[in-house]
Amino acid sequence: MGRKEQIINERKRKLNELREITNPYPHRFDVKNYSEDIKEKYKKLKNDERTKDNVVIAGRIMTIRDLGKLIFATLQDSLGKIQIILQKSETKNDNFEFFKKFIDVGDFVGCEGIVMKSITGEISVLVKKFEILSKSLLPLPEKWHGLKDEEERYRKRYLDLIMNPEMKKVFETKSKIISIIRKYLHEEGFVEVETPLLQSVYGGASASPFKTHLNALDIELFLSISPELYLKRLIVGGFDKIFTICKNFRNEGIDRQHNPEFTMLEYYTAYKDYTYHIEFTEKLFKLLKKELNLPDFIDYYGKKINLKIPFKKITFREILKKETGIDIDKENEFGKLKKAIIDKKLSIDIKVCKHYGALLDELYKRIVRLNIIHPTFLTHYPAEMIALAKRNEKDKSKINSVQLIIDGAEIVKAYDELNDPEDQEKRLKEQADLLREGNEEAMPMDEDFITALKYGMPPTAGYGLGIDRLIMILTGQESIKDVILFPFMRPVDKEDGKDDKIM
Repeated sequence: MGRKEQIINERKRKLNELREITNPYPHRFDVKNYSEDIKEKYKKLKNDERTKDNVVIAGRIMTIRDLGKLIFATLQDSLGKIQIILQKSETKNDNFEFFKKFIDVGDFVGCEGIVMKSITGEISVLVKKFEILSKSLLPLPEKWHGLKDEEERYRKRYLDLIMNPEMKKVFETKSKIISIIRKYLHEEGFVEVETPLLQSVYGGASASPFKTHLNALDIELFLSISPELYLKRLIVGGFDKIFTICKNFRNEGIDRQHNPEFTMLEYYTAYKDYTYHIEFTEKLFKLLKKELNLPDFIDYYGKKINLKIPFKKITFREILKKETGIDIDKENEFGKLKKAIIDKKLSIDIKVCKHYGALLDELYKRIVRLNIIHPTFLTHYPAEMIALAKRNEKDKSKINSVQLIIDGAEIVKAYDELNDPEDQEKRLKEQADLLREGNEEAMPMDEDFITALKYGMPPTAGYGLGIDRLIMILTGQESIKDVILFPFMRPVDKEDGKDDKIM
């Protein structure tokens, strides 16, 4: 019998004995105080000084040091950790013996006692009485080694949060950032709406969808790759400013910037153009810096990223020419661009690109984007790259688009929405042809969306912001898995998880 199995069996024995004398899983406990609040309030106490102030706290026991007539333990609650002290002469006697006999690291307890500072200067709670709130059967990872394996951390996020409290702060910051964004949008006059995640026709982005089946109607459905086409329908219907913060699902590769399920902000505002997106984004970053108390320069894995406003602006043509030497105004069709890439010996997988827009996108992603470190707005993409965007007034080969890139990652993608139903119908037909030819990331024809446009949509600016990637930058996390509580992981064989079963 292994060490872990011995521990589990001993805890099961304790649990069975506990059931005879009390309920080891009570329904409630009235918490009145929290660790960090107590430590802040009483930080000026002198060593070995006691108060008469009564506190009631609860949390998980993380360490236990039994010295016979004195027990030191660490209690971890939602705000942090605090030392609790049980003393035979001070703690209700049956409670003291109960703790010794039944409590293990990992158990939840509720404690009532007075605040004191130990001889070594640690703010503590001298426990007068306590009760068990939840008996744990599986031991936590070893105290000194913690939970270091990344695969294990992501698969068992609950253990990651217990053993690495700094990760909990990341997700609290994520929640705060989303709240700031939502409040800012409301202040700008936007109305929050919902769009369907199950769709009979997907669209709004270049991505492969997840397919499912609706038994009730015996039809094929798709998980949403984007809320875009539904939000535009609402603009047609009379909304001027709308937004949604939602999940998107894309059947694509998994890496440090991609997860099949991710969170996006999308907004649409009537009577504006792409320049509004630049102003909105800079105001948002200014607000986030203030609310999160961030400096102008943040350290991000060996790089100092400059968050000073205004951000740099450059056209897609200019940056491509600068990084590759290719002028897309001259290399303006598939054959010419392909030859230029071959002549310059650029490491691009041309075979996967079926048309000019796809080849441009591959060139940009493989060669250009990775070199953009500081926040940079890229404007006026070639029309072939985004099928739903409006062409530029002066140069019809370009669209009125803007992307914000930080450290090689696309944070924002926005543009003037195409509201010419005939042009849009033509471009979606081209996409549908590409889809039939085997391009899995092309969009199908959405006849109802075209019908909506034919009723008339005002000039509209649309905006998408990758929430998870923004959180990565602002909280200093290298992988998208570190900002998604339950990132997608490859399923493990049942045998791999057998140690976690209760024997």
